[in-house]
Amino acid sequence: MTTAAARRSDRRISPVFVGILAVTAVTGWATWSGFAEQPGVAVFLFVTAAWVVSLCLHEYAHARTALHSGDISVGAKGYLTLNPLKYTHALLSIVLPVVFVIMGGIGLPGGAVFIERGRIRGRWRHSLISAAGPLTNVVFAALLTAPFWLGALDGVPRDFRFALAFLALLEVSATILNFLPVPGLDGYGILEPWLPYGVRRQVEPFAPFGLLFVFALLWVPSVNNAFFDAIDTILNGLGIGDFDRYCGQELYRFWQGTNEGCSVSP
Repeated sequence: MTTAAARRSDRRISPVFVGILAVTAVTGWATWSGFAEQPGVAVFLFVTAAWVVSLCLHEYAHARTALHSGDISVGAKGYLTLNPLKYTHALLSIVLPVVFVIMGGIGLPGGAVFIERGRIRGRWRHSLISAAGPLTNVVFAALLTAPFWLGALDGVPRDFRFALAFLALLEVSATILNFLPVPGLDGYGILEPWLPYGVRRQVEPFAPFGLLFVFALLWVPSVNNAFFDAIDTILNGLGIGDFDRYCGQELYRFWQGTNEGCSVSP
């Protein structure tokens, strides 16, 4: 295989990602049309698949920005194919965030692509690589909330509206968590290039545990309440009410028995 052919294959969209997109499209249609006999199952598959798509694009944004900043190794690692199976920690990047959505309705950030930082010059480039991922979540959140704050929900089936509201909650929570200046998260990655060398060396050993630290904090009732109050404030300001979010999560957790008032589609 020639070098040029290898580079083309390194950037070819993976059939795995295409399959995830197909699941998103089919289950989205089933949710919209009311085709599924059990609306909750369609909502579960649609939200989960769409969430995985956003995770893949989050990591792709990191990798693509790194490529243009000097790390040409990301192509050979498969990061530009959007294949989640190529990530450094597929468990942390895909499985764990999905489990947290199922358990607590939180858009948990995951650790995934390994960037060879030694290939990159300039603090701004390092910060931009870290910011690229959560900025993708911002774009997703804007797209998902747009129908609500634009008042463009006329004719949108209730189940689909509920699913969008729950997806928006996940993206907003992921954005907030990703931008936290905690070692191991993207927020700290944005700040790290600008910190004194001594500070970075002292903080470096704690980076692998940053996500666990945030997770533990979210179990503290006062922190948990403050976190979800912030999310509620943002979503309410964007026109997504408590009822839509509640029903979206209720439909998503179809195995718990869905509230009848949330499951009826027009």
